[in-house]
Amino acid sequence: MHPDLPWLAPGESFPAPHAAWGQNTPAPGLLAAGAALDVPHLLRAYRHGIFPWFSAGQPILWWTPDPRMVLPVAKFRLHRSLRRTLEKFRTNPHCEIRIDSAFSSVMQACANTPRPGQSGSWIVPAMHTAYQQLHTNGYAHSIETWIEGRLVGGLYCVAIGQAVFGESMFAHQRDASKIALAALVGLCRHHGASLIDCQQNTRHLASLGAHEIPRAEFLQHLLQAQQHPPMHWQFTPLYWDALVPPTPAAA
Repeated sequence: MHPDLPWLAPGESFPAPHAAWGQNTPAPGLLAAGAALDVPHLLRAYRHGIFPWFSAGQPILWWTPDPRMVLPVAKFRLHRSLRRTLEKFRTNPHCEIRIDSAFSSVMQACANTPRPGQSGSWIVPAMHTAYQQLHTNGYAHSIETWIEGRLVGGLYCVAIGQAVFGESMFAHQRDASKIALAALVGLCRHHGASLIDCQQNTRHLASLGAHEIPRAEFLQHLLQAQQHPPMHWQFTPLYWDALVPPTPAAA
């Protein structure tokens, strides 16, 4: 472990986010190691814009990148092909969005999905266990794409009030993860949540409207968003209407 990286004992406070390693270091955004991977530590971390990310064989590593990748829900980019996909999905009786019906399966599918440039998954068993506990306590949620009774895509996220932190997604069928993300965007719009945290920059997220903002700006948003009451995590057609207005019935 690098001698300049703080090692935290369980229960010890996280360093201030501005103490994270900067852009010209081996691991930009790395803040600390150690502590514990349980509900109290995770909630304390997320409330301050910090999240765990480590591979098998590594200690628990805590990150808070600057800049921060976010998706403003008002700027979600609904490309023409995705709009057509959503219109077909919402009118097909064999297609549905479910929320929190298969959280563990969604996490496992995300862990099994290969990522460009990664030899293994950061969703190690300890992460799976910890986020399952977050889910049990009402702070982690899965948005699931089901077709003909099969789970074909989805994502999971952490939510504290109106602060929403996207974690990972998967697709076993074309556009299945995008459909789940669109459903999450619709849910956030309906409840007044303005941002979905994406943590780090990817070309895929940028194509959907995500962009980077300074960490200080993200933390200011976070301070306000988490003061709101928890959102209602149940999918309704109203969420689709926030994205794709229903086609008027023929006269």
